[in-house]
Amino acid sequence: MSRHPYPRVRRVNAILREVIADLVEEMKDPRLSLVTITGVEASPDLRRAVVYYSTVDLGELETAGAALVAATPRIRRQVGSEVRMKRVPELEFRPDPAVVGAERIEAVLRHLRGGDDDS
Repeated sequence: MSRHPYPRVRRVNAILREVIADLVEEMKDPRLSLVTITGVEASPDLRRAVVYYSTVDLGELETAGAALVAATPRIRRQVGSEVRMKRVPELEFRPDPAVVGAERIEAVLRHLRGGDDDS
């Protein structure tokens, strides 16, 4: 997730991340119980936004992603009622690449240590 050059877009990203994180936390869907919204990257025209997420168990990323896609209309509706914007951006949910990359590195390190997992 890169730093956006436009201050307005950075502010919108922060607001959307906070609002969406709160909405996901309040949802009753058990597939979303351990989901964390890690960031948002809105397009410069604010019509689209990629929402990055992670889970405690990275094996649950796909399940969480399906739950987020199913909840997207509800999330957009609620964002529209909580955030004053001309248009509510289309939301696309993606696993946070930094978290996935860190898990891969950890797996390689475990393998190099001989498979013992002291952590």
